Amino acid sequence: MRVLISGGAGYIGSHTAVLLAGAGHEVEIVDNLVNAKPTVLPRIEQLAGTTIPLHVLDLCDREATDALVAAGNYDAVIHFAGLKAVGESVERPLDYYDNNLNSTISLVRAMGAHGVRRLVFSSSATVYGDAAQPPLMEKLPTSATNPYGWTKVMIEQVLRDVAAADNSWRIALLRYFNPIGAHPSGDIGEDPQGIPNNLVPYIAQVAVGRREFLNVWGNDYPTADGTGERDYIHVMDLAAGHVAALEKLDEIGRPVNMWNLGTGKPASVLQVLAAFSAAVGRDLPYRVMARRPGDVPTSYADPHLAEIELDWRADRTLDQMCADTWRWQSQNPTGYPDA
Repeated sequence: MRVLISGGAGYIGSHTAVLLAGAGHEVEIVDNLVNAKPTVLPRIEQLAGTTIPLHVLDLCDREATDALVAAGNYDAVIHFAGLKAVGESVERPLDYYDNNLNSTISLVRAMGAHGVRRLVFSSSATVYGDAAQPPLMEKLPTSATNPYGWTKVMIEQVLRDVAAADNSWRIALLRYFNPIGAHPSGDIGEDPQGIPNNLVPYIAQVAVGRREFLNVWGNDYPTADGTGERDYIHVMDLAAGHVAALEKLDEIGRPVNMWNLGTGKPASVLQVLAAFSAAVGRDLPYRVMARRPGDVPTSYADPHLAEIELDWRADRTLDQMCADTWRWQSQNPTGYPDA
């Protein structure tokens, strides 16, 4: 298939591009480079063993997006593009609603106009809100606790309505949990701009000397060691889930599909810190802080539907996730070089 990956220069998109090309698909990337650097592209191409065109474009520009899709002769789109920082979304809600909703509507409108009706959407476990008890299953009602999460809930509804109006669409809503890790080569990985919002990139920056210590937000939760537990999935397993979803859409035949991508096995903050310390070869410093408002004790997926329908499973261990993250961060202590 000829596949357009929106946000393909980003963390998950770049790994997915490598696996898609490796599976024999023809890949192009569209990215506005707000949260990515163009220097990732030659690394993606080297790992993929092929040329991958990059279109620098803002999907909110409807005319430009339409022209891209009209000329591309694409068979499918994998849609990662969007703003994604939870805390920032609380501070700048209008930016998140404007960008994430309008870019998606622009892209889907162009797809419909030019007969491209296979779409894999990068959704999130945030659509389950904070009230549901784990393991979280696809049949649960959706909700959210922040503007970023609400954009995912809203986009899922938009896509359901599009498919209800025209059942020739084949759409996958992939709800994934906490992606970490990097390509085993260490050539591509997560390169957050500014202070990392997520646990593992923050630990990685502590390990490489960019941060003094890790803040552990609460150690009095009803968990095995008192720290919060989350479902961490290796980014390569996650990327493989996108390839599997794309390749199964026609076979499954439903207009809209929802699949959790996770391991189903939660790990605590201290367990992740211990695994990363083992990868680095020394204990990493941390301090315990008060709980953050809104954090839940435990969250993890029920991934069985994806295992059954996509013949996909997240196999890589927490130790592998941390070892691969450390290989990436130690080889690229300041992330990707600037253009």
